[in-house]
Amino acid sequence: MVSESGADEAALFESYKTLHHLDFVLAKQMLKEAKDVMDQLGVQFFLRQGTCLGAIRDQDFIPWDDDLDLGCVIGLNGITEDMIDPVFDAFRDRGYHVNVESNDRWIAAGMIKSSLRVDLTFFRIIDDSIFHFPMIWMPTHLFSNLKEIEFMGGNYLVPNPPEEYLQTKYGPDWITPKKVYEQDVLDQVMKSPDSKVPTSQDQPSTKLRILDHQNKLVRGAEVTVVGLAETCTNDNGYVEFGLPYQDMYALVIKFDNHKEILYQESMTPGSSYVYKADPSTNNGRFMVLKEEPEA
Repeated sequence: MVSESGADEAALFESYKTLHHLDFVLAKQMLKEAKDVMDQLGVQFFLRQGTCLGAIRDQDFIPWDDDLDLGCVIGLNGITEDMIDPVFDAFRDRGYHVNVESNDRWIAAGMIKSSLRVDLTFFRIIDDSIFHFPMIWMPTHLFSNLKEIEFMGGNYLVPNPPEEYLQTKYGPDWITPKKVYEQDVLDQVMKSPDSKVPTSQDQPSTKLRILDHQNKLVRGAEVTVVGLAETCTNDNGYVEFGLPYQDMYALVIKFDNHKEILYQESMTPGSSYVYKADPSTNNGRFMVLKEEPEA
């Protein structure tokens, strides 16, 4: 159950599972609060993803966005790894619930208060690139000399040039507002350099079973784990693939005349999941996969 403050684990999980459009007044207030926290600690950050897109394209928040996206790059603009924990502690002191996850690509926090999520990621540089979800690699030159813009009554930094950043993430048609943008982003994955996140041979296989609208298993369904695997279900409706670690992944499920992009799914190496098609929709669902118990 989500607390009245909207600042707990239940509120954070709900924010990933169900799309709630931004309250612009609250979003403006929390963006300013984030800037106050970061400025006091001397940590230079930039607007990224949908927050950057709205700031550059619309000079406003995107009406159908659901969170604030902020970023830093470790090793650029004076950012060191020692600065990170004090940042998260400062947000906790401001009443945020902060959940931190780390891997060799980033140290990321989902932070929530008043049921509005702030995603703050400290990116690691890998081969002169940083990783952007879901498997897009961006050159570090976009983040080494950040550009200052006026936004929401304050001055904020964005990647530079922002147009190159937004095209790399959202494609050449980024200037056109779209509620359904996932396919454009996946098209950009195909243009991105090969993944620099190899899966470990020591990791157990992750399994996924595909069910159709009638709850029947699907043989030969095409399953893509974006940037990692492309395979088809066997006679039992299962696919197996390797994952580097627990994280959010994007998937594409296709069979017969059905296609659904699952843009935001939490998966763990070695676990088993089930996907069930929804006859009422094939777009816009989040956190769809259900974990199956051990047989």
